[in-house]
Amino acid sequence: MPARKISDSTVRRLSHYLRILEVLEADGRTTVSSDDLAERGGMTPAQVRKDLSHFGSFGKRGLGYPVPVLRGRIADILGLGREWSVCLVGAGRLGAALYQYDGFRRQGFRFVAVFDNDPAKIGRRWGAVTIDDVADVARVAREREVEIGIVVTPAEGAQEAADRLAEAGVEAILNFAPRKLSVPPEVALRDVNLVIELEGLSFAVTHRGKILASR
Repeated sequence: MPARKISDSTVRRLSHYLRILEVLEADGRTTVSSDDLAERGGMTPAQVRKDLSHFGSFGKRGLGYPVPVLRGRIADILGLGREWSVCLVGAGRLGAALYQYDGFRRQGFRFVAVFDNDPAKIGRRWGAVTIDDVADVARVAREREVEIGIVVTPAEGAQEAADRLAEAGVEAILNFAPRKLSVPPEVALRDVNLVIELEGLSFAVTHRGKILASR
């Protein structure tokens, strides 16, 4: 990994490249050009080449990139060459949907714990795990060596959940709760606010005519 900081937008594009390469490999493609990656990903060939150049040399000019090799290299760059231990804090409908999503497991994200504060849910089985009391987050997460926590609690319980995860040494948190969280600098934090995303789409549709006219 290069010493210089890689932007979040570059990392997100790497994930898009990985999705494209997985489809190409499943279709039997052996090589792909930067032009093809760019067209499929909605960006420019120069952007593709710049993104990949952060991590070394890929492919040969005029020959393109070998699909299986590039897919494997990007997966390694994204840290997907291993299994990650993940926990969910919040066993509501969104938490259940995330737990059941098989794409996480295919990419090496394994749920080892689920937490909630509802006595009716604590002790229930979800697949291979039993729902634990949210008060036990720090202890259980430490015992099961959780590395990534996903917070899907209501807003009022999210900061406490993040504090307990950080106390347990969890290195990264994905926050679905509708509030900003404060975490120690050593904890990586990503926010996913579905309401804000929908509001952005609502704005785009509402002002579509004005936006198109200004181009």
